[in-house]
Amino acid sequence: MTASLPPAPQLDVAETLLTLLRDTTTEPRADIQLEALTLAVAADLPVLLWGEPGIGKTAALTQLAAALDLPLTTVIASVHEPSDFSGLPVVGDDPAVQGVPMAPPDWAVRLVRAGRGLLFLDELSTAPPAVQAALLRLVLERRIGALRLPPGVRIVAAANPRSSAADGWELSPPLANRFVHLQWTHDHDVVVRGLGGTWPRATLPRLDEERLADAVDFARRAVCAFLVARPGLVHRLPTGESRRGGAWPSPRSWEATLRLIAFATAAGSARDVLSLLVRGTVGDGPGLELLASLDRMDLPDPESLLADPAAAVLPERGDLRQAALDGVVAAVRQRPERDRWDAAWALLVRAMESGAPDVVVVPATTLASLRREDWQVPAAVDRLAGVVSLSRRADKAARRATGVRR
Repeated sequence: MTASLPPAPQLDVAETLLTLLRDTTTEPRADIQLEALTLAVAADLPVLLWGEPGIGKTAALTQLAAALDLPLTTVIASVHEPSDFSGLPVVGDDPAVQGVPMAPPDWAVRLVRAGRGLLFLDELSTAPPAVQAALLRLVLERRIGALRLPPGVRIVAAANPRSSAADGWELSPPLANRFVHLQWTHDHDVVVRGLGGTWPRATLPRLDEERLADAVDFARRAVCAFLVARPGLVHRLPTGESRRGGAWPSPRSWEATLRLIAFATAAGSARDVLSLLVRGTVGDGPGLELLASLDRMDLPDPESLLADPAAAVLPERGDLRQAALDGVVAAVRQRPERDRWDAAWALLVRAMESGAPDVVVVPATTLASLRREDWQVPAAVDRLAGVVSLSRRADKAARRATGVRR
């Protein structure tokens, strides 16, 4: 008869249970927030995650570090003194000869020794202004004390909005302008599936080596052409204190935007991901204007469309198709010739047959007004007449209905 083993201590049993609860897995899952974060990290730009407490900013960074195989170093900015980031003076035997070096903190030394890592600056919005000022050199130049962080170290910060931060401060404009600001929100499905044991997997974007040069060229053309058209947005410091603590346009943030466009183009990222990054770098207004200009860059050349209407490839999106047809009509107006006028009508017919007919109504009306007396009306007009007439009747009915309601 064997003696029974004594029961395990309750804390050991509790630890076993905790281990089981921590045992989770990951899966590939489309997540534009996570993709935007990993793309900015790959582009070696400091990122600032804004979000309410408890929505998983810290958990996302922990999972990102694990997925990228980077050691995670967390520093709570609000509990440190300015000297913790600028370095502590160390007086040697002969300061007049040797100077007074600034000794870095231990976590910075560990990052330098490792040569790589993810530095997570948490609770940034609760750091007082003096600490924020000391962080400027760390975030921009990657220097802390006498040390320079190696290229393999990436910087990500997190902050709560001032309304929900404990004794929160607005970010100073110089510090805010150094970050890519991403609004971090929770996704119901991601949370539920994660609590069930499966979280989305963070992966670095796959950059197409054959597209790198074209991606850089596209990014430079996009940003430069936009700023030529909108010179007032090269540098625009917001007037409100709260907006100064977010994303706003400056030469520094436009340089970051150019880098992000190049990375997103080389990675083939979705438009929603690029939107988060651009708006998080130069702000919502300038960012949305830039995104609209990117769409216009992708429009086909009106002269190419007029040269061969039968082989023309029109954009699929309705708004872009409308813009392309408007460009064709504008080109005919600038150089009104019979063959160009006929080609434009052929393009309108092609657009009507291959997409929503509504997009041809305005271009067709404008094109008809450009007819010269000696130009014969092409047969293609008959195929469009029904669409234009139906649209006009619908507009009149809508105006009558509006008048009745009034």
